[in-house]
Amino acid sequence: MTTIPLDRFAQVAAAPLAYGAAHKKRTGQKVVGSFPMNFPGELAHAAGTLPMVLQEHDEPITAGHGLLYPFYCGFTRSMVDQAAKGHFDGIDAILFGDHCVQLLGAADAVRMKLPGKQVGFYQLISSMCDPWTHGRARESFLALKGELETLVGHAVGDAPLSNSIRIFNRNRRLVRELYELRRTGRAGVSARQMQAVVKSSMVMDREEHSDLMEQLLAAVRRDVPTAPQGVRLHLSGHFCQAPKPELLDAIESCGATVVGDDLFHGWRYISTDVREDVDPLDALAEWYMARNTGVPCPTRVQNNVDWDGFLLNAMEHEKAQGMVVLMAKFCEPHMYYYPEIKRAFERNGIPHLLIETEHEGIPIEGLRTRVETFLEIIRYRELA
Repeated sequence: MTTIPLDRFAQVAAAPLAYGAAHKKRTGQKVVGSFPMNFPGELAHAAGTLPMVLQEHDEPITAGHGLLYPFYCGFTRSMVDQAAKGHFDGIDAILFGDHCVQLLGAADAVRMKLPGKQVGFYQLISSMCDPWTHGRARESFLALKGELETLVGHAVGDAPLSNSIRIFNRNRRLVRELYELRRTGRAGVSARQMQAVVKSSMVMDREEHSDLMEQLLAAVRRDVPTAPQGVRLHLSGHFCQAPKPELLDAIESCGATVVGDDLFHGWRYISTDVREDVDPLDALAEWYMARNTGVPCPTRVQNNVDWDGFLLNAMEHEKAQGMVVLMAKFCEPHMYYYPEIKRAFERNGIPHLLIETEHEGIPIEGLRTRVETFLEIIRYRELA
């Protein structure tokens, strides 16, 4: 399998702001940064800008210490720290959508540190079952479209928006194909590599990313299939930031193979396409609602779906033997919902391991001991 696309994805994932700066210099396009998880990048792309999901930085948090409470999650503290250090100076606009109270505080702190920057905040309805949900979502995206038009100085028509939807759908489909090839053992892609694939897609020009994905998939299809080795695991959690690559390496080095996930920097991000046969703003509103049906999120409320049920079905589909839950420290939506997952998995006799992560990192050797013990428990159960 060719490593050129994977190497490029890893390079961009490691230095997303550098990619944005280089792209801006090369093309003259403005760069629009957004916070997770529900910003429709298609709107920014249709406006002629580069949409980029802003990423947690590896640097220690220093300048941002006095701007947010220490019990805010590592992602929000990192975002504010980067704003305070001037890392976002090359970003032309930053857009927020709400899904937790910590993001509200981060938005205010970023706005305070970047007074000359266009910083927008959009209220996205969290109740997904009400008859007015679609209309409210459309209103929010219409307002977002207006703000982008102000940024670029021209209207964003339906034709360019429909074209952007097609471009983004193509990219999501290609990444999903790689997921399926990995699940069936036809693609020997590690958890670190898969994360880089998805993370880079949040940053790169989508057509450039898709062209590289075509090269990667062509190489994978030429390879001789090999069944995944070790205990098959599903990774769950981490709604905003990417798990640290060394954590993913440690899990797989213990004798596990990650065959699926519902991480934001994973299946959650690329799970749902936007309809191409209806009014594009209506399609984006439908996409917003459909994403929660496809991969439920505890920041949204929907009576006919539940995250624990989704996880049980995903485990069965992936033939996963256990699940590792990655919970970012102080992530309130995840903390509140986790007891439901724990009860559901215990009730169904499916082993899972909870690992709390934080921006400052976790002791890898201690993690290895826990994961090795967890894998031994899985092996023992299957022999019993």
